[in-house]
Amino acid sequence: MNRISLIDLFDRIRHFFDMQSHFHKNDFQPKSKVKSFAVPLLVVVVLFMLCEYILLTPVHLRSHAFIMQTIFLIMIFVALHYLLSGNFDKINKFLCFFAVFLVVYLGLGTIYSLPVFHAKEYQQQLSLDKEADFYKDNETISYQSIPVVDRESAIKLGDRKMGQMVDYVSQFEVNDSYDQINYNDSPYRVTPLEYSNLIKWFTNRKEGLPAYIRVDMVTQESEVVELKEGMKYSTSEHFGRNIYRHLRLNYPAKMFDEVAFEIDDDGSPYWIAPVYDYKIGFFGGKDIIGAVLVDAVSGDHKYYDIDEVPNWVDRVYPSDLVITQLENYGKYTNGFLNSIFSQKGVLQPTDGYNYIALNDDVYLYTGLTSVSKDASNVGFALINLRTKEGKYYNISGAEEHSAMSSAEGKVQNLKYTATFPILVNANGEPSYFLSLKDSSNLVKMYAFVSVKNYQIVATGSSVSEAEENYYEILAQNGKTTGESKYEETEGTISQISSAVKEGNSLYYFQIDGNDTVFIADISLSDQLPLLKAGDKVEIEYIPGDESAVCHKINKK
Repeated sequence: MNRISLIDLFDRIRHFFDMQSHFHKNDFQPKSKVKSFAVPLLVVVVLFMLCEYILLTPVHLRSHAFIMQTIFLIMIFVALHYLLSGNFDKINKFLCFFAVFLVVYLGLGTIYSLPVFHAKEYQQQLSLDKEADFYKDNETISYQSIPVVDRESAIKLGDRKMGQMVDYVSQFEVNDSYDQINYNDSPYRVTPLEYSNLIKWFTNRKEGLPAYIRVDMVTQESEVVELKEGMKYSTSEHFGRNIYRHLRLNYPAKMFDEVAFEIDDDGSPYWIAPVYDYKIGFFGGKDIIGAVLVDAVSGDHKYYDIDEVPNWVDRVYPSDLVITQLENYGKYTNGFLNSIFSQKGVLQPTDGYNYIALNDDVYLYTGLTSVSKDASNVGFALINLRTKEGKYYNISGAEEHSAMSSAEGKVQNLKYTATFPILVNANGEPSYFLSLKDSSNLVKMYAFVSVKNYQIVATGSSVSEAEENYYEILAQNGKTTGESKYEETEGTISQISSAVKEGNSLYYFQIDGNDTVFIADISLSDQLPLLKAGDKVEIEYIPGDESAVCHKINKK
């Protein structure tokens, strides 16, 4: 009886657990499936939001970073779903297939977008006007408006000015961007302040950054421009007010290039964020399609298509992108294979570039040379950084680094270093203008170098002095050109004196009723040593701002 009862008891217990297992299998399995899907999905969503917040990846299928991020998140979901469900179901199989598709899309898309398949399209991304007239475009350039300060010198001047601002220097530092712009038709470099550290950000964030620095590239004067209301959006901000995060939160799908700091015509600070896309294949031919302008004070923002960007904006196309397109322009002129083998007609930009102000726009300037690197230029390219309008000047001569070495050699005892030159029209003579800096990156002297003959070089402690010396040397070397417009005059000499410069005898004189100082080389006339005050002369000369170089002189 007891034995039967025990057997019956065991049967009842087994039956109970069988029922529990049945209920668990039928009633709770759907919940287990939901859990195996919901938990990985939640983890992936959280990771995606963190990646977006930290990495600021554009949600765009032409973004390499977004594609790689998507593949990574898919693998995380597949792994968690498999661990929780215990099997490799259809969801995992589909997601793995999609991840492989993205890998293939990224790999094949990148290969297909290479220049080997689209050399002509790469070459045509940048257009240069080969009919551009250097003398016409540059005939109104005034040497009183030549920018003499480069970025390194601007940094030095800005730091020096900042050091004088006792209230600021303990709380803020100066951002070292110093972007070149045109402000009220004059070249300037501007840069914002930034918080010294996290603690200084925490104590000052309510008021924002109180000022920016503006450096006049002509006069070398720097000033701290104080704002009525501080800048709340900058590169040194944190969380939602960081300019990169502010842009990403408002434009999650746009791909941004290098952000630049500028000021409008009223001096109000803005951030210019170029928006790019790929124009060739899937991932090739990167180009700017528009820009987002962000008010640095309020954070107000607006997107503009590339042909609608306001005229006061100077830098929409990043310099590196323009140089890349210029390299492609010269490299693929006659196709991809030619760029590797015969290299017929292949050109390349010289090693370095500078900026030129024309018509209230900023142009990137660089020389073009052959791939043989023979230390000479075949021409020059100017590209508008707002519109990408390009000009080509068919002027051959010494490349920029030869001119820099020539200018440095002129003052080798002082051990000054030359800035990358600017191309100017010196009364019909294509010329390089350079600043000469000391070891502290402060500009001490100036130089003009002939493009056609870099041995013709003149220096001076001021731009006008360097200009005057340059005209004298040009006259001595017979380098006045047909492009130059000579002027004629006659009058009575009021005073005259002579001097010897670099072994050449020069005569300086003025005529009645004219404040201009006329300079004449002794080679112009044997009568020069005999001239004296009261003599009447006829002269043909090249006009300058304060002095003029004589081309001909005759005693009446």
